[in-house]
Amino acid sequence: MRILLNITRIIVGVLFIFSGLVKANDPLGLSYKMQEFFEVWGWSFLDNYTLTFSVAMIAFEIIAGVAVLVGWQMKLFSWLLLLLIVFFTFLTGYALFSGKIRECGCFGDCIPLTADQSFMKDLLLLVLISFIFWQQNKIKPALNKTFSLTALFFTVIFSFAFQWFVLVHLPVKDCLPYKIGNNIIEKMQAPPGSIPDSTVISFVYEKAGKQVEFTADNFPADYDDATYKFVKRYDKLVRKGNASPAIKDFSLQTFFGNDTTQALLNTDEYQLYLFLKNGYTTTGEWPAKLDMVMRIADKKHIKGYLVTNVAMETLRQNAPDVFYAFMPLRCDATAIKTAARTNPALFLIKKGTILNKWSYADLEQALLVVNNLEATGSGQ
Repeated sequence: MRILLNITRIIVGVLFIFSGLVKANDPLGLSYKMQEFFEVWGWSFLDNYTLTFSVAMIAFEIIAGVAVLVGWQMKLFSWLLLLLIVFFTFLTGYALFSGKIRECGCFGDCIPLTADQSFMKDLLLLVLISFIFWQQNKIKPALNKTFSLTALFFTVIFSFAFQWFVLVHLPVKDCLPYKIGNNIIEKMQAPPGSIPDSTVISFVYEKAGKQVEFTADNFPADYDDATYKFVKRYDKLVRKGNASPAIKDFSLQTFFGNDTTQALLNTDEYQLYLFLKNGYTTTGEWPAKLDMVMRIADKKHIKGYLVTNVAMETLRQNAPDVFYAFMPLRCDATAIKTAARTNPALFLIKKGTILNKWSYADLEQALLVVNNLEATGSGQ
C-alpha cells in the first residue's frame, strides 16, 4: 500500500507541476479561456479579474505539486487538491457535454487536448487524488521541515516571477499560430482535404422585454428598428467539420472599411505591425524606443502598420507621436489578443511570414534587428 501511495503521489505531483508550468508559459491564454466560460455563463462582469485568477491558479498548481512530492502539510493540500480536481472535472465535463466550449485549456496552447481527453484526464486525477485524500495520514514528509519550507518558498517565488516575466516579455515557448516562422496566409487555410464547420450568422434582438433569435434568412415579418433592439450576433454551428484553420477571423481593414489583408500579407517587403488592443499606457520607455525603431525603418523604406480595435478618434487622444509613423488598420480584438500576448507588441513580417516579434519591453532588440535589415527599395 505504501509503495502504491508513493507512486500515486509522484504521478499527481509531477502532473500538477507540469500542467502549471505549461500554463505559466502563457497565463493570458488561461485568462482568455476563463473569459470564454464566463461569457457562456453570463458572468462577463468577472472578465477584468480573469488574469488575477489565472496567475493565482497556475501558481497554486505548481506549489501544490511540489507540496505533494515533499509530503508537506498533506492534510491541508489533500483537501485543496480534492476541491480543485472536483472543480476541474466539472469544467471539463461541462465543456464536453454542453458542447459550448471546445476545449478547456488544461495544458495551454502547447499541448491542446480535446474536451473528452481533458475530461478523462481529470477523472483519472480525481481517482488518484481521492486515494491520496483517503491515505493522507499515512504520508510522511520526504524532507525535514526546513528543507520542505525552503523548497516551497522558492517554488512560490518562481511561480509568480516566471509568470510576471512572460507577461512582460512574451511566452518563453511560443505555441501560438502566430509564432515566429509561421506564415499567416497559410495558417488561415484549413488543412488539405478537411471539411470546415458549417455555420450560420444568428442575430439576437430584444422585443417587449424578451429576447428573440433569428438568422438573416428568417427575419420576423414585423421587424423594424423601433420595436426590435439589437443585442448581439454570433456564428451558430450547424454542422461540425473535421478541421479548422489555425488562424481565424484575422482581417486587416483600413479605417474606410477596405479589406487589405491579402494585399499586405502578399507584399514581398519587410513590414512592421504594431498590435494594440483596447488601449495603451505610455508609461516606461517603450514609446521612445519604438520611435527609434521607426526612424530607422523609415530610412530603409520599411512601412509600419498599427493593427488595433481602438476607434480612430480615441486613438488620437493623448497618443504618443510615434503612432503617426504607422498606418492605422482595424482588426478584431479577439484576433489581436491571439496574435499578441503583450500590449502593444511589434511584429516583423515579410510576405505573410512572421520573421520576428517583440514585446513593448524588448524593443531594444527590435532596434538591432531592424538596423541590420536591407532597405526594401524606393518605398513606392
